[in-house]
This record gives sequence, C-alpha cells and structure tokens, in this order.
Amino acid sequence: MTQTPFSTLLIANRGEIAMRILRAAKAMGLRTVAVHSSADADAPHVLQADQAVHIGPAEPAQSYLNIEAILAGAKASGADAVHPGYGFLAENAEFAQRCRDAGLVFVGPRPDCIRAVGDKAAPKRRMQASGVPCIPGYQGEDLGPATLLREAEAIGWPVMIKASAGGGGRGMRLVNGPEQFAALLQSAQSEALHAFGDATVLLERAVLAPRHIEIQVMADRHGHAIHLGERDCSVQRRHQKIIEESPSPAVSPELRQRMGEAALSAVRAIGYEGAGTLEFLLDAKGDFWFMEMNTRLQVEHPVTEALTGLDLVALQLRIAAGEPLALQQEDIRFDGHAIEVRLCAESPAQGFTPQSGRLAVWQPDESTLRVEHALRSGAEIPPHYDSMIAKLIAHGRTRDEARQRLLTGLAGTVALGVGTNQHFLQRCLAHPLFAGGGATPAFIAEHLDALLAQHDDEMAGTAALAAALLQAGTGQQPSALAHRMVAPLRYELDGVPHAGQVQRLANGCYAVALDGRAADEITLQHLGQGEWRVLRNGVQSSLRLVPEPDRLLLHVAGRAHEVYDISLAAPEDSLAHGGDGLLRAAMSGRVTALLAREGDLVAAGQPLLTLEAMKMEHLHC
Repeated sequence: MTQTPFSTLLIANRGEIAMRILRAAKAMGLRTVAVHSSADADAPHVLQADQAVHIGPAEPAQSYLNIEAILAGAKASGADAVHPGYGFLAENAEFAQRCRDAGLVFVGPRPDCIRAVGDKAAPKRRMQASGVPCIPGYQGEDLGPATLLREAEAIGWPVMIKASAGGGGRGMRLVNGPEQFAALLQSAQSEALHAFGDATVLLERAVLAPRHIEIQVMADRHGHAIHLGERDCSVQRRHQKIIEESPSPAVSPELRQRMGEAALSAVRAIGYEGAGTLEFLLDAKGDFWFMEMNTRLQVEHPVTEALTGLDLVALQLRIAAGEPLALQQEDIRFDGHAIEVRLCAESPAQGFTPQSGRLAVWQPDESTLRVEHALRSGAEIPPHYDSMIAKLIAHGRTRDEARQRLLTGLAGTVALGVGTNQHFLQRCLAHPLFAGGGATPAFIAEHLDALLAQHDDEMAGTAALAAALLQAGTGQQPSALAHRMVAPLRYELDGVPHAGQVQRLANGCYAVALDGRAADEITLQHLGQGEWRVLRNGVQSSLRLVPEPDRLLLHVAGRAHEVYDISLAAPEDSLAHGGDGLLRAAMSGRVTALLAREGDLVAAGQPLLTLEAMKMEHLHC
C-alpha cells in the first residue's frame, strides 16, 4: 500500500523525545496518546497528550520495552499509528512487525529494513559488498570467548567490542590487549543484555582519535531519498555523545557530497523508508569508514533542523502516511551553524556516574536557545532511565556565534537539586581545542583534568558567598542585637569543607573570613522568589537560592552548588577511623554482579560489584 493515513498517534517513549513528537503531531492535527510507567504517572508527556495509558512498573523491561503492553495500550486508546521515538523500541524489527500485524502504522522503516541494517553486523557486509569502506572487524556467528579473542588478535590491538543491537555507547568497550579481553567482553555482553535484551557483540579495529561524523537521510516509500548534511558528534564521554554540531568543522563541501552520496547509495540499495542516520569515522586525511546505520531519529536531530529549517518529525509522520517527499536534493540549504549539548543528571567528577532525585528548580534560558526537555520544578529524576534530561541548542551565523550563545544560555539555565554536567559542558565549550574546532572523541579523556579543575579564586568567592547566605538565613532583617556579632561557621560547599567566621554588619553587609584568608565584604539583598542581588568586593551580581531543610541550593555565575551547614556536627578527626562495614554507592541502581565473596581478603581499589544505573554498568570498588 502506498497510502497509510492515520489520525491517532501513540508515542511509545518518554521524556523530551515524547514531548518533541507530541509537538509535531499536534501541529499536524493528530490526536495523541502517551504511554507511561509507574515512575512517570504525572510526567509532562502524560499531561500534554490527549490520552495516556499505564503500561507497567518503573523498570523499562516491564514498561517501555514491553511490546505486549504497548500494543494493548494502542488498542485500548484507539490509536492507529505508533511512533517509537529513539532508543527503546525504535530499532526493534519485532516491534515494527507486531505493529503492522496489529493494523498499526509504524513510524519508521519496514521490519526488513531494520533487520537488514539494525544489528550493526549485517550492514557492514552489505557496505563491503557495495564498495563502501568499512573498518576491519569480525561480525561472525561464532561468539565463543576463544573465537572472539582469536579474531581480536587477528584484527590487531586495540579493538572495540560493540553490542550488535546497541546504541548510545552501551555494550561498547575499548580493549588495549589480550589480558583485558575476557573481563571487558563479559562486561559489554552483560550491559548489552540489560539494555537491549541481546548480548550479541561484534569486533572492530579501534581507530584512535578520528572524527565521528554522521549523515542524516530521509527516504519515502516511492524510491526517493535525500540527505540533510552531516553532524559532528566527536565530543563523547564513555562512548556517549554530549556535544553535537552541524556542519562539521572538518568537512568540506566536496567531502560532504562524497559522504552524502555514499549514504544515499546505501539506503537505495535496501529500499529504505523513513528517517535514518549513517555513521562514519573520518580521519585527518579525509578518508572515512562506515560504522553503522541507525534506523531512527537521532537525539541530535535539532541541529539539522536549525540549519535546514525542516521539521524532521513532521517529515517522518508524512512518510509513514505514504506521502512522497516534496524535496529534491538541490532544494536543501544549510544556514549558519548549530551546536547542541546534552544536559545529563550525572557527576563528571565521579566518573560521570548517574544521579537521581528531586529537581528542586528547573528554569531553562530559552531567550536565545532551543531547549528540548520534559522537566519542571519539583520533578523526580528516576534512576531507571537514560541520564540525559534535556538538550540545549544554539544557532548562529557562524560557529563561534553559536558557541557563544550556547555558553551564555547554558550559564543562565538553573537546574538545582540533582547533580548535572552543566558546568562541565561549559568547560568543554570554552576549551581552546573545542573553540578551534579540533575536538575528537579523545578530547575529554585527554583533557579531563583541565575540564574538571577548580579555579581557586572562583571557588573562594563562592565559598564566602555561601557563608554569608547561611548567616542571612531566609532573608529576614536581623535584630539590632545581632549586629556586630561574630559567628563561627563550618560547612561543606560541593563536598569541600570550609571553616571561618562571619560578622553581620549593617544594611545586609557581612564580613566573611574563611580558611585563614583575609575577610571578604559581601552585601546581600533579597529580592524575593529566591532571587538575590550580591555585592562582593565592589562587584555586583545576581544569584538564585533555594533553602531546603538540610541544605542550601545555589546557582551563581552559571553554576549549581550544594551547601551543608556542619557547624554542629562532630569534627571529622574526632570520629573513629576505618570502615563501618557498609558499601555506599554514589547513585541508585541495581546490582548485576558480585565480584567478591564473604570472607575474601580485598585490597583498596579492588572491584567489588557491578551496579546498573540509567542503562549503564558501573564498577564499584
């Protein structure tokens, strides 16, 4: 059938992508149905849809990956189409087929297309047969550890283990030598099984320090396909992208044409339909190798939309309804430069471990940025799903204009209560290597110390400000008797202890002497609604403050901080040294492997267990 019209769209996903699809569907006049787990019962995507269906408990395997529950929700709500978003079921051929069998339009490629290119191994064989350069590797059916080790040695170290059904860096491990192989293979397979329900892996030669370039394609069922240029996704941590941009600083018009033609040859060869992305590695000489094809919309699609002016979700929906693409390749124009950052609930200083909890304040700066999110003040960030909670996108006439806009907008975004990578992203954007367009996937690993380094002067000023705010309390005017009193104070700012004295002067002024340094003079003016004006040593600024029963949450100079008053706590050196027999994790999660037994003698730094949180596995020592 060339035409498959529909009127009610069920969105089989959550978070910001569900909100993005809702927006496009409503603009096209479609009725919308949200699905949700128990953890998302009052989430924004649930409240914004015309209908909502509960599909199971918080665990993804029992809700957002539960094909039976989603199909039952479609039937109960009267939906006649399903959009899977990205991740979860977007690249699941069985789900696409089950939708078709149930009489539902699946917004994505045909099941046979997903099978042909969706497992990362099959498309490489197709590409090699058609002459597209591919990275040397092993995609065989024998996945025994001995066979894989033998094939890895034949490929040559270092090698990359990758989940065949994977994406987002999950199930991916870099192996530098044979002594690491067995442990990292087991870890990759375990993570792939929990994330995708499939422990199948493939091997590739590791191409060190290349660019990660992807080409966006759109194809209809009438045999017409176009590409929408490239995106540079080279800034990554743990093999997961955190900054994406278009166009790439490393791609010339001639190279863009060559890569685009290679991508279109691939999609035409399999009769592809819908949105897709072909991912390549690009070296400094301009040579590129095919890595994989994603049969779905990408997280970073907004940068392509910014440059082309197209709504990619609307294009997906029209293609799924059987409409032909109304665009020719020569119609595509690229305007300026766009950069996207992924705001993640994680702690960069603790190895990017995921964070969860209550987001006390969420106030994105949307004056110059496009912000994709499904958040609100007071929302819970659950530990069950991906750590990305929002995307911030800037568009400018030039790359540097887009970068500067993104820096300013990121600094002006207030996210308090749950740790995020907000400040880390600012450091990345401001780093000379990124500013100059030279960042590769090795960027974060090679410059991690500088990206995490604290600036003593900046932190000293924030520490003095935190002390004055603790003394100011709720912003009430102090009594006359309180003037000139000197109060001792001990507190922690972002886990770092500080001690000193605070003297309350007249007219909201405080003298703060901390950690043996000379006193700062700080004047505070409470403007209401958590907003304060600050004058420190002659320089005026503003901040956001949220007092909670056990801490202060503070946003100042584009950065979030936590302050705990420990003035009444016992000094640390008065406590008994040694462990208390408890192992405390830095995040909520599920124990997937115990690496030590009761009675074992263990050494400092030895791995004791593996914890799965937000779809990633983390070793704990």
